[in-house]
Amino acid sequence: MTTTQKIKITVKTIVDSPLEKVWDYFTQPKHIIHWNNASPDWHSPSAENDLQPGGSFTTTMEAKDGSMGFDFGGVYQEVQKHSFFSYIMDDGRQAAVSFKKVPDGVEVTETFDAEMENSMEVQKSGWQSILDNFKTYTESDAKLVRLNFQILIKNTPAEVYRIMLEKPTYEEWTDVFSPGSTYIGSWEKGSKILFVSLGEEGNQNGLVSKVVKNEPNKHIDIEHLGELKEGVEIMEGKEVEMWKGAHEKYTFEGQGDNTLLLIDLDSSMEFDDYFTGIWPKALDKLKEICEKRNG
Repeated sequence: MTTTQKIKITVKTIVDSPLEKVWDYFTQPKHIIHWNNASPDWHSPSAENDLQPGGSFTTTMEAKDGSMGFDFGGVYQEVQKHSFFSYIMDDGRQAAVSFKKVPDGVEVTETFDAEMENSMEVQKSGWQSILDNFKTYTESDAKLVRLNFQILIKNTPAEVYRIMLEKPTYEEWTDVFSPGSTYIGSWEKGSKILFVSLGEEGNQNGLVSKVVKNEPNKHIDIEHLGELKEGVEIMEGKEVEMWKGAHEKYTFEGQGDNTLLLIDLDSSMEFDDYFTGIWPKALDKLKEICEKRNG
């Protein structure tokens, strides 16, 4: 009688960051979505992680052109905070990740059962590329984290879309962020748009952005390109780098006569807590306006 022993593959890297930070960035979904890809033409738009024995995780991995994608998931077996965890993938293969302090930082080692569809070289290269992306992301000063919010509004997607974007009502619900909030420009696809708040003496401060996508009543994707300071557009510099490339997305999902409004946005680490607290208040205000108009 013979048994087939699974081949194990190991990849590793050394991350020049504190152990607690390395652990958090490796395990928190708001960070996972920024580094979990093996090549620039792929990304991970969403992730969920219940990091405890018996808890499950799922990361959606997709080609950026939408041509293909899959969910990578599994169930945790053992978890030792800041040290080690192991899991069984959805296809039954086993994997383990360890975190060890070394003179140059933290050594992260992943060992996993190989699958039979691709060569050992291809599998090792893919997992190593993802781990290298993790190292780059964790060591980088410029950080964006993905935040998600949602609210159910008793009005149709067309009305929520209209009320959310028309300037008078836009200024009403975004006043929660900053008194005097408004926008200058157009919501048309490809248009430049300035998100502005009036400072002292009427100075205009805010963000310089571009409307990447606008599917009326369905989806809007905004990319932030620079800052507006006292009416001057600043497109380069350290402060600008904190926002450049960040996206803000609104999705309007119809549920009967109601709308589930989904907000996905990239935030700098500096403003993470602020947006986590203020966006739900702004959405409550928008819901109030939309449902009053529906009444």
